Amino acid sequence: MKAVFATQYGSPDVLHIREVATPTPKANEILVRVRAAPVAFGEVIARDFRHVSPSQFNMPMAFWAMARLAFGLNTPKKHILGSQFAGDVADVGSGVTHYKRGDAVFGYRGQSMGTHAEYVCIAEDGFVAPKPANMNYAEASGLPYGGLTALNLLRKANIQPGQKVLILGASGSIGSAAIQLARHAGAQVTAVCSSAGLAYVKALGAEHTIDYTKEDFTRNGQKYDLIFDVLGKGSFAEIQRSLTPNGVYLLASFKMKQVFQMLRTSRSTGKKVVCALSSEKPADILELKALAEAGVLKSIIDTCLPLEQAAEAHRMVESGHKKGSVILTLAAV
Repeated sequence: MKAVFATQYGSPDVLHIREVATPTPKANEILVRVRAAPVAFGEVIARDFRHVSPSQFNMPMAFWAMARLAFGLNTPKKHILGSQFAGDVADVGSGVTHYKRGDAVFGYRGQSMGTHAEYVCIAEDGFVAPKPANMNYAEASGLPYGGLTALNLLRKANIQPGQKVLILGASGSIGSAAIQLARHAGAQVTAVCSSAGLAYVKALGAEHTIDYTKEDFTRNGQKYDLIFDVLGKGSFAEIQRSLTPNGVYLLASFKMKQVFQMLRTSRSTGKKVVCALSSEKPADILELKALAEAGVLKSIIDTCLPLEQAAEAHRMVESGHKKGSVILTLAAV
């Protein structure tokens, strides 16, 4: 099978197409013929992880060290990137009972990677589900990472109808899912992003938008019950000005400084810092399917490129100017 392969860390130019052996499904696995697989920010980081310093990494140093060991110190251990996919079941293991050849599915392999290839295996009880009936393969492939993460982190915030929610980093995959899920929960949503993403977040349902290059939301006098910071770039010293008396500053990415702030504020009855790790369960991807089919979650595509243009797809994601998912396609989607 064809796969996007990398034997060294570096720029997008390290990526090339290589013929590799098609995987054989184990007893509990399905073999999926991949039709669409996004290039997300995580793949861009993994491609050049050797040159990502602890300070550049969006989590504490211990997480950086574990990731470096998992991905390889000097050369990559994971030669085929890609964590999300949508496609058709091509074969099933001897113990598989929930899927059959020809079923349309979508899923998420996390740090196991390997979806930027014509075929990939995944356990039938893993993060895989039937493709939403109202989405094509490209749209479905862009759902899992952002959807699973936003779903789990917003659960921890216990959003209530009528609450005011502000999302920092709203135009990324997690932020875009968070906009839609918060609206579904009945919250009033303000999305913060660059000017390039304003139309995109409005299309996802944000009632108010703020261009962070032109306005500092911490100085406009507005108060929010929840401020969800996807990339952990904010400062609690400034952000607390924009929280209601019992407001929560929820971070999807954080450093030890924010962890200590969480420990301090957890003992108070007022404004709190919450550093949250997403704890997805395979059942959550079935919930994503249901939400998509109910029209709650939609997936916006920026660009679809053939597998052979993986390097260009990485450049687009790396530029930070995409408006929706950048998808590698391997067949009609």
